Amino acid sequence: MRLSLLRHGIAAERGSSGNEHDSERPLTAKGERRMRRVAEGMQALRLSYDLMLSSPYLRAKQTAEIVTQVLNTPKGVLLAETLTPESNPRQLIDVLRTDHREEEDILLVGHEPYLSRLISTLLTGGPNLPVVMKRGGLCTLDVETLRFGRCASLVFLLTPRQLRRLA
Repeated sequence: MRLSLLRHGIAAERGSSGNEHDSERPLTAKGERRMRRVAEGMQALRLSYDLMLSSPYLRAKQTAEIVTQVLNTPKGVLLAETLTPESNPRQLIDVLRTDHREEEDILLVGHEPYLSRLISTLLTGGPNLPVVMKRGGLCTLDVETLRFGRCASLVFLLTPRQLRRLA
């Protein structure tokens, strides 16, 4: 299985007018533009996904929708509560292993520090590897047998700037 993790794009500031709830913060206009370029960079790499799961938080959902449009992903985006910032990554792994075990290429769209801790756990067995996931950054892992612990190898970790330059 190939597992990719994408951090959402630039979002409205916490507590800004109309964005009192963290889950309702949208991408900014700049965030949308940059995410479209990031997605075009993903397209230039000829990335495709059998399954796209996103946090239901607005900024992550908007990020996933942009990627879906650019990559023309036929299945669209499924929202997963297990990708919210306060969720337990063990539950995400259980969902992937039981409900999506047939999928070969999966994209997860979510938040920090959740994503970097998950990457660290899958690479090293623990959450302490200092992985930096910038907004719009993409990490791809090869997973032999998915489990919560060391089970993956790093394919690439790209910054949003690198992805935009590929577009």
